[in-house]
Amino acid sequence: MTSFISLDRLRFLFSRFAERLWVRPLVICLLSVVVVFAAKFIDGTELANLAPLVEKDSVETLLSIMASSMLVIATLSVSSMVAAYAAASNSATPRSFSLVVADDVSQNALSTFVGAFIFSVVAITAVKNTFYDKAGLFVLFVLTVFVFAVVILTFVRWVDSIARLGRVGSTIDKVESATEKALIRRRDKPTLGGVSILGSPIKGQAVHTAKIGYVQHIDMAVIQDWANDADVSVVLSALPGTFVSPDQALAYVTISSDEWSELDCACLIDAFHIGKDRTFEDDPRFGLVALSEIAARALSPAVNDPGTAIKVIGTLVRLLSILNSPSKIQSKNQVEFDRVAVPEVLVSDMFEDAFTAIARDGAGSIEVCVRLQKALNSLESLNNDDIRKTARYHKDLALKRACSALEIEEDLVAVKQAASKGGALNRGSLDCKRFI
Repeated sequence: MTSFISLDRLRFLFSRFAERLWVRPLVICLLSVVVVFAAKFIDGTELANLAPLVEKDSVETLLSIMASSMLVIATLSVSSMVAAYAAASNSATPRSFSLVVADDVSQNALSTFVGAFIFSVVAITAVKNTFYDKAGLFVLFVLTVFVFAVVILTFVRWVDSIARLGRVGSTIDKVESATEKALIRRRDKPTLGGVSILGSPIKGQAVHTAKIGYVQHIDMAVIQDWANDADVSVVLSALPGTFVSPDQALAYVTISSDEWSELDCACLIDAFHIGKDRTFEDDPRFGLVALSEIAARALSPAVNDPGTAIKVIGTLVRLLSILNSPSKIQSKNQVEFDRVAVPEVLVSDMFEDAFTAIARDGAGSIEVCVRLQKALNSLESLNNDDIRKTARYHKDLALKRACSALEIEEDLVAVKQAASKGGALNRGSLDCKRFI
């Protein structure tokens, strides 16, 4: 079988590279060196006669100022970013670290400062060795002024961004954005483009892996290609976000026992990208877990910040409502990989990830209890049977927790009123005694 890398796998690998802090500065540094030497080519063209005269000393002075200042600013930016990363891990959740590191503004700022430093050092060396003629020196002067302008604009923008980077509100927004993208992809392709499993028991020969970790990505195109060559059908049992070990099957292959001994499943196993940590791109439940952890930390006695938990509840309502929004593709059930069957992520699991910790840790906070009931009422009103049923279950469970934690009658009345859709207290159906 001819192996290849699918576009979906390239997207996943590109996302992993975006989290590496060294990638973008390295690219900018290489580009800076190329630009310095490219300025020499104008000396051999007809445009060289049109270039005005620029004093060599003025160019050296500008480059010297840039070289002496950019390394200091780059060091300052790194220290500020590290402090922001620590703040994100301590005040929000360590699971958000990868998103904070991948912040575009911070990476662009660091890349600009380091790139400007490399540009100035290489350019000074070239100028002092009379590498340029009159035209090349003029082009280098223009480039130097342009780099100065870019550095100033980047610095102003970065100062505005670093003031927010690592703050709880900014971290929540980043997690929401990453989770929204994952939910939209899963809403558009609930079975990852494969065949849906309609509750039938999984049968076939189990395929295991020697690796231990979380499934981060599944290359469906590779599995389809392998299944076509082997003339088999594959049923996945481990979705992105699943913790796997040698005793847990990744998939099941429908094949006879005699043919199974001759089948090479190495390509099938390699289609599962397994790592030490969960990632946001293909695992929508991980984003919900991260948001729930942020709210749980805010509700701890050491922090005591119910406002953050209320903000997270609103975020969760927006995210879970995506499951009920129309898909932009023509048919979300369109089968691209007819030899691969994939189970869908259960709505009940998503609600469990999102609301269980908040309902448990916020049961003694009247404002959190009321907002949680209103949020679940909003989700229950959506035109989706699975969401409506699950929201109703978690609303009753949250009310049960509140009845066990709240002791003041007026607080209980407020929570029960919020639990009723019309806002009117129904003492018969919302009597806390039936929960105790």
